[in-house]
Amino acid sequence: MESVLQHRNINTTTTTAMSGISGGEGMDNPAMVLDEKTTPNNSNDHINSHQRGSNNHATNNAAVSTTKARPVRMDDMDRDIGPGRCQKFTSACSSFVQPLEADNHPLPDNPNKLDHLKRAFFCPPFGRLGAFLLVAGMFLLWWGVLISITKEKALPGGVVFPMMVLFLCCWCGGYIANLVRLPPLFGMLIMGGILGNVPGIDVGRQIDPAWSSTARNIALTVILTRAGLGLDPVALRKLSFVVMRLAFVPSIVEATVDAVAAHLILGFPWSWAFMLAFVLSVVSPAVVVPSMLSLSDRGFGLDKGIPTLIVAAVSLDAVLAITGFGVCLGITFTSGDLVWTLFKGPLEAIVGIVFGVVGGVILWYMPQRSSKNLTLFRSVMLFGGGLISIFGSKYIKWSGAGPLACLGIAFVAGLRWRKEMPPGKKTPVEEVMGVLWMVFQPLLFGLIGSKVDLSKLEPQAVGLGLAVLFLGLACRLVMAFVVVLRSELNTKERIFVPLAWFPKATVQAAIGGIALDTAIELAAGDRAIELGREVLTLAVLAIVMTAPIGSLLILLIGPRLLHQRQLSITVQPDDEMEKRDSKANSHVNQAVSVDDEGNV
Repeated sequence: MESVLQHRNINTTTTTAMSGISGGEGMDNPAMVLDEKTTPNNSNDHINSHQRGSNNHATNNAAVSTTKARPVRMDDMDRDIGPGRCQKFTSACSSFVQPLEADNHPLPDNPNKLDHLKRAFFCPPFGRLGAFLLVAGMFLLWWGVLISITKEKALPGGVVFPMMVLFLCCWCGGYIANLVRLPPLFGMLIMGGILGNVPGIDVGRQIDPAWSSTARNIALTVILTRAGLGLDPVALRKLSFVVMRLAFVPSIVEATVDAVAAHLILGFPWSWAFMLAFVLSVVSPAVVVPSMLSLSDRGFGLDKGIPTLIVAAVSLDAVLAITGFGVCLGITFTSGDLVWTLFKGPLEAIVGIVFGVVGGVILWYMPQRSSKNLTLFRSVMLFGGGLISIFGSKYIKWSGAGPLACLGIAFVAGLRWRKEMPPGKKTPVEEVMGVLWMVFQPLLFGLIGSKVDLSKLEPQAVGLGLAVLFLGLACRLVMAFVVVLRSELNTKERIFVPLAWFPKATVQAAIGGIALDTAIELAAGDRAIELGREVLTLAVLAIVMTAPIGSLLILLIGPRLLHQRQLSITVQPDDEMEKRDSKANSHVNQAVSVDDEGNV
């Protein structure tokens, strides 16, 4: 009988609590909110236990269980926490920040440059100002991290500090060059030369040679990996004969002419002459590919596939030059039996190709395709394979095998990976390599520029070196015109192809200093070191003289010589003001962009 009365009492209390909630009075007691948070969900167990206890306990437990039917309101929470303390703090912060937000300062209907500049100073910063603030912020952040880890090594006078300064300055130099329609690498190279030669700065001279060599070899690995992944076998098969002629014939002719001229004019030994020739003869994908894509986006040359022809041929041109350079490097620094010296260079090339094929096939199956982090594991293994190819070949003194092995791993692996993607779409690993290139491009060109000692350049030697360079270039332009005579191109298009085959940059920067580094590491003698410096100097001169000129020739003369196809563009309806704001907020820094170049 007593338990029945307790049960009725509980029901009566529950009804009373529910009526209080419906009337808006159930949460006046802050303690009830606290009980709701801390009371377990199994309320029936509590009721049964309290039925064996007092009516007061049963009533309290029932009231707690019924409050769960009502969600907690924000105004109730405010009353529980305090007299609007959080709300006052939030309002104070909002009133301080709102005048600084860009959303509260929309652009006028016809904004000018001054309007965009004023709006760029609001939060969040965007456009060019936002890009510079981002780079400066990242620089300060990682500088602080390095100081915390390495202490005095990251401070002025340490071994880490000059590398960071060179990276930041060369990034800014590339950005400025891009603003004036010059290749970013040109600005990076000039900035590196300033940091290494201007008295009182000498940042380039403070960099440890071992660090410089290591950074340039890592950049070479990134270049070769991107080149291997960018070789499209489908495009090569479609334009196979014309591509082969355009890729190999002009390069072989230019390399031969450069080698003979270097031997006769500069007095180079034949092995060094051909090594210099392969450095000078290669065309730069970093300049040619973005320029051709710019023309392609506007419809120039699409009718006859001229952009595809040149982009496909430029990758094979780099492969030929790197192969020839590796063979000559192996012959030059091999001492001992004459027969072994003659066969070691070609043998290094064969070993490099075999290693690359085997490594690429392994990456078909490792990691497994079901991996949740497939792109990460593939990128790590591919990049690691390239690094061990470059550095391992130097360790065993077979330097000529490294570049071909690195290139082969990427190409063979890309054959299978490309089949997993929709037609015309890059593999995710290519995007990862693009991010790595974004980091190492300023370091590569900055370090190469800083290695040139302008105080030791003799005007006569520079003049003779330029004579060798332009003599080979003249022969290249003639042969590039000849090899497309039997194609479907008209006269204007045949004139354009040699002009697009003009600029040099990336490969020169990557392999131009290898001969000097090898001569120093092997203690090959003063003569070998002097020849290595001359090769490096001529590689830098080739970049400075041809990269900006070639880029301007493609962009300015291309629209005059190529037929333009009218592209059908579908514009989605949108608010014009929003388009202008989106354009103002968008900023692609070509100096450090993932897509700042095509295949390399």
